[in-house]
Amino acid sequence: MIHPTAVISQNATLGQNVEVGPFCFVDDDVEIGDNCRLTSHVVIRGPSRIGKNNTFYQFSSIGEDCQDKKYAGERTELVIGDDNVFREGVTVHRGTVQDNALTQIGSRNLLMVNAHVAHDCMLGNDIILANNVAVAGHVQIDDFAIVGGAVGIHQFCKIGAHAFLGAGGIILRDVPPFIMVSGHKHVPQGINAEGLRRRGFSKEAIMAVKRAYKVIYREGNTLGEAIEKLKGPATEHEEVGLLAAFLEKAERGIIR
Repeated sequence: MIHPTAVISQNATLGQNVEVGPFCFVDDDVEIGDNCRLTSHVVIRGPSRIGKNNTFYQFSSIGEDCQDKKYAGERTELVIGDDNVFREGVTVHRGTVQDNALTQIGSRNLLMVNAHVAHDCMLGNDIILANNVAVAGHVQIDDFAIVGGAVGIHQFCKIGAHAFLGAGGIILRDVPPFIMVSGHKHVPQGINAEGLRRRGFSKEAIMAVKRAYKVIYREGNTLGEAIEKLKGPATEHEEVGLLAAFLEKAERGIIR
């Protein structure tokens, strides 16, 4: 269904059963997959490639020019997967040529009211960004991460898979996989054990992650020393291997 007040470019491509509600605007060079829904007052700018079964609530702005002062109108892109929900007032910007000219969001993510995803961000799958989360440019967020309300994430930070970031405060360093952090300047509070249990991780895997956490945060090791000590357990537990690989690539350092 296309509402008569919606404005859709002749150069946009809509799949089957796409619903475009009142006062929406779909720009040139936008592709929207089957069964997507734009409730009302949604703006989608291009170039943007959007998969299937996505829902965009009112006043969300998707694929807009980025807010980087270096951006000079170059062709950059936004790519979105399937089954995502973008709640009221969500903003997602396209990339810049200073990076890969691409902002990308995977599938089955929930972006709550007024969440912002800046240029060149890479979001995986099954992520939750709560209300008023602000994700700066060039940030990477891996699968199943949960970011609490009003959290600000500094540019170029990486958030590991299954991490849990408590509400409020600012993230200035990388957050390793499975770690739970909170506070105004977020500090580690243990592992996201409850989240891992809900997602079917075994008791052995959770215990291995707990032991790895102690190596990183409780034994006084430097980051290099922790990586060395995790090499053995990493060969026995995939989860520890994921942690160790993340630490080795932590360009900004990790939250301590």
